[in-house]
Amino acid sequence: MFTGIIEELGSVRTIERHAGGARITIAAATVLDDIELGASIAVNGVCLTVVAFDAAAGWWSADAVIETMQRTNLGDLAAGDPVNLERPVRLADRLGGHLVQGHVDGTGTVIAKDANADGSLTLRVFAPAEVLRYAIEKGSITVDGISLTVVDVDADSFGIAVIPHTLSVTTLGPKPVGARVNLECDLVAKYVEKLLPERGI
Repeated sequence: MFTGIIEELGSVRTIERHAGGARITIAAATVLDDIELGASIAVNGVCLTVVAFDAAAGWWSADAVIETMQRTNLGDLAAGDPVNLERPVRLADRLGGHLVQGHVDGTGTVIAKDANADGSLTLRVFAPAEVLRYAIEKGSITVDGISLTVVDVDADSFGIAVIPHTLSVTTLGPKPVGARVNLECDLVAKYVEKLLPERGI
């Protein structure tokens, strides 16, 4: 379980593609503090398992299976690309964002970036219907692993306001219009939708 509060901006060292999947090696520092084989780390909001690492040399590797490469933007990555990194939340930690599983529900496309007077940006993201059904004004959504607040929702997209700090420490700052982003819906909304019909509500 994650919170959507990015700990570190890492970078892709290598991607070794094979039969639809890939081994991704990422340069990092902070997330290596307590790393161990089998640990989980979210990469652009995708929960991956550490399969190899060298903390002294500043890298770790994970295997992304065919399903992951097809359903997320990890398949778009190339060596040198920045990635958002977060370790799982500990029970004693503050929950600064919202409950995030690291299970991407779909991908969207950045269709507009509008600068605001205070240095923030309003991003508009085209999203599939299966994601938009859970997006509500002032609700939470995860974009490339970042917990963000929905500003508004229309028929095929949603808007988010991104503060200058988030723009400077995540991939959203340099993300261009047309870029694909990973989207994870609010976990609570999905459970509520599932349970209410079963209770006849």
